[in-house]
Amino acid sequence: MPRIDLEHIAQTNSTGYPAPHDAAVAGRWVRRLGPASGMADFGVSHVVLKPGAASSHRHWHEDEDEFIVLLTGEAVLVENDARTVLYAGDMAAFPKGEPNGHHIVNESGGDCVLLAFGRPPSGDCHYPDIDLSWTGGGYRRKDGSGF
Repeated sequence: MPRIDLEHIAQTNSTGYPAPHDAAVAGRWVRRLGPASGMADFGVSHVVLKPGAASSHRHWHEDEDEFIVLLTGEAVLVENDARTVLYAGDMAAFPKGEPNGHHIVNESGGDCVLLAFGRPPSGDCHYPDIDLSWTGGGYRRKDGSGF
C-alpha cells in the first residue's frame, strides 16, 4: 500500500459555507486524502483545528455515515444533548439518518488533529442551530431561498 505523504497534499481552509457561516471554520485546515490517494468510494480528510475553530457547524446527514478519530490534542464533541471531551485516540461515529446534530470544537489552547471519514453526500444535510441547509447540491436557507 502506498504511503501517503501529507506534505505533498495541499492544505486548505476554504469552505463552501456562505457568509456569515464561514467564520466558525476559519481555523480549520483540511487535506483531502481520498482524491490524493486515488480513492473514489469514500473520503478521508486530515483536519487540523486551531484553537477556537470548529470542524463544521452542528449538522447531520440523511445519507452519509461519518466517523472521526482524534489523532492529537483535545477537542469537544458537541451533540444535540451532550458535550464530550475527546482525547488523542478517541473515536466517534455518526450513522446516516440519525438526527443528532454534531460537530467538533477545539476549545483548548493548542492545535488538535483528526481524521474524518465519510463520502460526498448526495442527500440533504441539516444544520439545527443556524439558518442553513444543504439540499439539491447546494447551500440554502431553511425556507429554500439562496444566499
